[in-house]
Amino acid sequence: MPTLTALRDYFGEKAQENVSLAPYTSARIGGPADLLVTVTSADELAEAVQVCWREALPFTLLGGGSNILVSDKGLRGVALLNRAKAVEFRQGAQPSLWAESGVVFSNLAKRAAAKGLAGLEWAAAVPGTLGGAVYGNAGAFGGDMAHDLLRAEVVTESGRAWWPVEAFGYGYRTSVLKRGEARAVVLAAELKLKNAPSEEIKTKIDQFVTQRKATQPPGASMGSMFKNPPGDYAGRLIEAAGLKGTRIGNVQISPVHGNFFVNEGETSASDVLALINLARQTVLQKFGVQLELEVELLGEWQHD
Repeated sequence: MPTLTALRDYFGEKAQENVSLAPYTSARIGGPADLLVTVTSADELAEAVQVCWREALPFTLLGGGSNILVSDKGLRGVALLNRAKAVEFRQGAQPSLWAESGVVFSNLAKRAAAKGLAGLEWAAAVPGTLGGAVYGNAGAFGGDMAHDLLRAEVVTESGRAWWPVEAFGYGYRTSVLKRGEARAVVLAAELKLKNAPSEEIKTKIDQFVTQRKATQPPGASMGSMFKNPPGDYAGRLIEAAGLKGTRIGNVQISPVHGNFFVNEGETSASDVLALINLARQTVLQKFGVQLELEVELLGEWQHD
């Protein structure tokens, strides 16, 4: 494919061919990418995305690799590994922070706490990157991006722009980007913070992290598999359906929390998909509830 060759030549040592994506996902599952390109700044990310658009090359953006399941066949085109991590705290009467989209989101919360800046405590136990959080309206413990985002810098086919929070059309764990209603990639974001005593912020973070560890299983998983249906919890429904502990191959519905599917070893994505289908069918059959995936399926899948 000459355009892939052109991209490899363009990025040089930043580009690798036929690379397994499993090590770059939180579940440690997934086939190879035709080309893996690592970017280390928002400028590099914007440039890489624009090259892909110009060359009509399909591309997939990878950050922390949570909330995704990459197929066994992998990804065609380019996987852009986002390692853009610059951060700037803006202190004052109305403090905020600016950060590039490849920053690990939970680290931002802890760094803000050390500076006496509150507002992101809920994010201290949230997996993934800031870009992924903006893209999917990440949330926990009553907080979410829709509440804390001031604006984000994106790149579109017409260039770079700052979008106010309203432009993202946020809903529960979704946005115009996740719904495919707009074509843009998040480069950086500005979040609102507030001043508070560091010890007070750290105490709240510790409580949230402890609570998360007590209720969510350790090990390699994608995070919450399904969105919570209105007025209920996906994990409760899966448990009530008698599915906790069920396994197919080396993937298991966690005995700790029914909404977490844990990779117990050399697991295939097709086994995970089979377990997803089993959970959906059983919950629909027993309770009449259609579970909606929170995790995104990436790559080529066999459809019956």
